[in-house]
Amino acid sequence: MGMSCNQCQESVHGTGCTVRGVCGKDEPTAQLQDVLVYATEGVALAAEGMAESGHNHGFMQKIMSLLAPSSKKSEESVSRNVGQLISESLFVTVTNTNFDEDAIVAQIRKTLAVRDELNASLDQCPDHDAARWNGSSKEDFMLKASTVSIKSLSENEDLRSLKSLVLYGLKGLAAYTDHAAVLGYHDDTIYAFYIKALAALTKELSADELTGLVLETGGIAVKAMALLDQANTTTYGHPEITSVSTGVGKNPGILISGHDLRDLEELLKQTEGTGVDVYTHCEMLPAHYYPAFKKYSHFVGNYGGAWWSQDKEFDTFNGPILMTTNCIVPVREAYRNRMFTTGMAGYPGLKHIAARVEGGTKDFSVLVELAKSCQPPKELENGTIVGGFAHNQVLALADKVVDAVKSGAIKRFVVMAGCDGRHASRQYYTDVAAALPEGTIILTAGCAKYRYNKLELGDIGGIPRVLDAGQCNDSYSLAVIALKLKEVFELDDINDLPISFDIAWYEQKAVTVLLALLFLGVKGIRLGPTLPEFLTPNVAAVLVEKFGIKPIGTVNADIEAMMAGA
Repeated sequence: MGMSCNQCQESVHGTGCTVRGVCGKDEPTAQLQDVLVYATEGVALAAEGMAESGHNHGFMQKIMSLLAPSSKKSEESVSRNVGQLISESLFVTVTNTNFDEDAIVAQIRKTLAVRDELNASLDQCPDHDAARWNGSSKEDFMLKASTVSIKSLSENEDLRSLKSLVLYGLKGLAAYTDHAAVLGYHDDTIYAFYIKALAALTKELSADELTGLVLETGGIAVKAMALLDQANTTTYGHPEITSVSTGVGKNPGILISGHDLRDLEELLKQTEGTGVDVYTHCEMLPAHYYPAFKKYSHFVGNYGGAWWSQDKEFDTFNGPILMTTNCIVPVREAYRNRMFTTGMAGYPGLKHIAARVEGGTKDFSVLVELAKSCQPPKELENGTIVGGFAHNQVLALADKVVDAVKSGAIKRFVVMAGCDGRHASRQYYTDVAAALPEGTIILTAGCAKYRYNKLELGDIGGIPRVLDAGQCNDSYSLAVIALKLKEVFELDDINDLPISFDIAWYEQKAVTVLLALLFLGVKGIRLGPTLPEFLTPNVAAVLVEKFGIKPIGTVNADIEAMMAGA
């Protein structure tokens, strides 16, 4: 049947992966993920049908037994659990998150069970195959896969392009929403939008209707990122300027990667006093900036760089590795027996740390005991990385920043947030950072920072020239900073600020951030290393016309244009 996947920037020849994903995903895994998305659309259609028919009761007890068997929650929280199910199901399909076919099949079954219970309360099921289709075995799902790939969204390539933009935005949105939910933070308007948008993907809509849905996805993305920011900062405090060691200690260690701060918190508590140190990798680096984690003396530093270099860095770390979310690359035998997954992440053959029971914690004891038998990490480098410049910290420096702008010491801010990746074309971002005039400040978030966060770029009047706001999840901080500067300088339009956007994208969370920026009215974004291939020429032309989105060019030409405000 083949696979059809075009959701990341590195897909084969820029036209989509059809045999095996560049990420390492094989054909059956890709097809099962397509089926999971399709089943999730079925849940959305059934939930939409429930709302339209006025059914508010009857199905609640059954859904409660499926989603929260030990819970005595209210009807509203049961409905919320349906929203959380959608978040989890979409998150499983984000690039580099879950390669475990058994885990995906289990999630499909769980999703179909909820869909069926919703439909059982309807007099007439929605007129869509996703609502009617039944299947239970992996083979059943594989047979269905040939009709539910991305190509099934529409025969019209421009409409399919717009639907893809919505779907990939929803996938990134699901990741942010799931992170917030783990910390107990919810926004029911986000869950309601899942239902509206996923149901819309199954319908024949006009280009104008879909364009409106794209921008609405961006608006909901802003809500989701604000919710996650609230969850993180309320739970762990506002990030502070912090110098993070890149060296190693003499104790054995556990390396934690991904984005889940609650997993880190529980790991730190369970390793305290054991003689085992904890290190971060890639997107977990910004955890060092949160005040709540600074009390742990065995939380010693960051090991390595961006996600795509893990196959080498995990080998030399020597100890257990915990992947909490996405960013897994094909696992090498050298470290397979000491690598673990948890949450929505999964990989065949790796031990998966089970979800926490309600009111409890995850059990990381197997990692702790394994770590005690391992050698300390092999040192890769020995220096420091400075970060912690989320919105609260930057706004605390607002007077200093404003004075530097007014005096001309700061001539321009360049937002270089987003993703990193393997392709040599991403050297562009390192070269831009190194060549920017001394009067520029780089605002960053996400793993794109690993292209330039170890360069010696100096400071401007004590303000570092690279201000790292945190994970890709923390891109909201960059929007808050820009909007605050707009207010301080009494400007009517965010685009009148001395700010340029030079964004690197890789997967769906970056798409979500892009849609959020478009919703906020940001124009003139440079996007690279290539424009998303799921954008047809006609759809790309609309984005260029309305928002001024443009592909990256040469380093010198782009710097000259950005400094001129173009």
